[in-house]
Amino acid sequence: MSNMKINKNMLIERFGLNGRSEKGFTLIELLIVIAILGILTTAVLISINPLEQFARGRDAGRKNTVNQLGHAIQAYYTAQNATYPVVDATWMDTLQTTQDIKTVPDNGVSGSNPSTPCTAPAQSQNNICYNANATDAVIYAVQGSISEQVKAGGGTQCADTTYVVWSSAAGKTGLYCSTTDPAPGIENLVY
Repeated sequence: MSNMKINKNMLIERFGLNGRSEKGFTLIELLIVIAILGILTTAVLISINPLEQFARGRDAGRKNTVNQLGHAIQAYYTAQNATYPVVDATWMDTLQTTQDIKTVPDNGVSGSNPSTPCTAPAQSQNNICYNANATDAVIYAVQGSISEQVKAGGGTQCADTTYVVWSSAAGKTGLYCSTTDPAPGIENLVY
């Protein structure tokens, strides 16, 4: 045990362990670090863009709603001997009555959410538009996020209105960039 005895003075001399810090940060160094952190935080917030993230979330909800309503319309069409619901302000209620949907969905338009104005003969219920003829139908809503506008524009931002559209002619849900509302029979959707 005596050989294992540690000499405190020897440790201090050998390793410089004198118990106090010889140098700390200067005020200038601390201010520079704080400034760099501020710049990085600003850059991250700009790249994340919280408002765009909220718009993307609302757009995803609209896509899902339009897609589900499209499937319900197609089920109604099949069950009703190749007839679409009447184009009126209660078209979703018809789907609920026939139990093709359980509840009438809400587009949730509020604040910065875009509403969907329908151009006649299309009809809107809860800001989701519907139009049909004897052979085809469309369901659509306006998309609000920049990322959806870029997708609809084929890589550049759509300069017109961006819609999420379910089309019976296309057989799916996709994006549509146009100055006019989508009409039954539309096939040129962006997926």
